Amino acid sequence: MATTSVSVRIPVPPDRVWKLIGGFGSLPDWLPYIPGSELGEGGRVRSLTDKEGGVIVERLEAFDDEARTYSYSILSAPFPVTAYLSTLTVHEDSGPGASRVEWSGTFTPDGVDEAEAVGLFRGIYSDGLAALQSVFAG
Repeated sequence: MATTSVSVRIPVPPDRVWKLIGGFGSLPDWLPYIPGSELGEGGRVRSLTDKEGGVIVERLEAFDDEARTYSYSILSAPFPVTAYLSTLTVHEDSGPGASRVEWSGTFTPDGVDEAEAVGLFRGIYSDGLAALQSVFAG
């Protein structure tokens, strides 16, 4: 089992960040490489469309609005991993009105070595959180 985690500080209150990213279908609102998200199964499954038209299907595994966190697994995707579980959390950061957003994942590499799989998801998380920072920079 491999794991990786990326976090970023955003100088806005955690509730404001969570309002944007806390919905399971909200990725297109802040993640430019995912322009489409359709919810199914009562909002527990999302079908994401990437810029190239590829589809990623994920299941919501846990959601805690009060703690500002949710976890999801991948049902189908073109990634070289199995047993994928990821968590997105908005923490209160030190200092008034600041947040720390953490995106982490655990998975088993499938057909690639651990370093390659970790690098893939570290890149996805880093790029995503950089995009999130830019939403609040303006």
